[in-house]
Amino acid sequence: MPLTAGSLRQAAWAGLQDSMPRAALLSLHARLEGVEPSAWEHPSLAQLWGPRFSTYVVPKRDFALFSLGRHPEDAKSRQRAERVAGRMHAHLGGARMTDRELGRAIGLGNAMRYAATTGTIAIRWEGARAPVVWAVPAARIEPADACRELARRYLHVFGPTTSEGFARWAGISRRAAADAFASLEGSLLPVRSPLGDEWLLGADEAAVRAEEVAASVRLLPSGDAYFLLDGKERELLVPRADLRERLWTSRVWPGALLVEGEIRGTWRRSQHTVRIEAWSRLPRRLRDAVEAEAASLPLPGLDRRIEVVWEA
Repeated sequence: MPLTAGSLRQAAWAGLQDSMPRAALLSLHARLEGVEPSAWEHPSLAQLWGPRFSTYVVPKRDFALFSLGRHPEDAKSRQRAERVAGRMHAHLGGARMTDRELGRAIGLGNAMRYAATTGTIAIRWEGARAPVVWAVPAARIEPADACRELARRYLHVFGPTTSEGFARWAGISRRAAADAFASLEGSLLPVRSPLGDEWLLGADEAAVRAEEVAASVRLLPSGDAYFLLDGKERELLVPRADLRERLWTSRVWPGALLVEGEIRGTWRRSQHTVRIEAWSRLPRRLRDAVEAEAASLPLPGLDRRIEVVWEA
């Protein structure tokens, strides 16, 4: 799709994980035309500590869904989030500073991330330095309403799925996830999948049934929504256990090599070098397409052309 504020919002409908430096940028590049190195900074986008407190790029107008939508429903956890946010706000006083500076000043480390669920903490992280944090006004939406809309986003991107899957993805309780799904009951369609009984947004049925022409080649970054899956879901995407171990590693995941609608390998990058591990032999036309896709990656700060190295 051409790059517009609308298409950026659609590409980031369930957020773009950005825990690996510039992963969100490469997820945009895989979905939109004309993505430049600064696309992740588009005025229509924002960063926050999102689902499972990972760094995410999300549509700015939907900031509350990815923050307040995860606000704890139990009093103790909610009070903790609000208490941490209060301490951060009091010290920030309208200023911006790195999370390290702020953490030293108020005696908190990673616990500062709990404040993100209040919808009042935004961040900017470029990958090389510590994130910069600042306070923003809370949106006028109830956490339960935000959670329901976040569940709708999750269903649209990851469905068919279950409330348990939503709980794992968002990092919220199973009870909160089940309540969100129950509130959407009238718009959900029951689905029998290889994984059992699941749910789909009824409005998405036609799109799911439609046959789509797969893209020739895409280099999906670590944590991309296409393979941000758990448990048995992974077996549907990559049936072979030995190959699943290469993609979903115990450490930092590599990127996924998507070829004509199937994951056919992994990739990693170091500076200007992109290393490709193909799981099977690719014909010359597809190898050329992979190299062309790698050369087009909109990576900032490179002083040389990208070189592709094929791993044996």
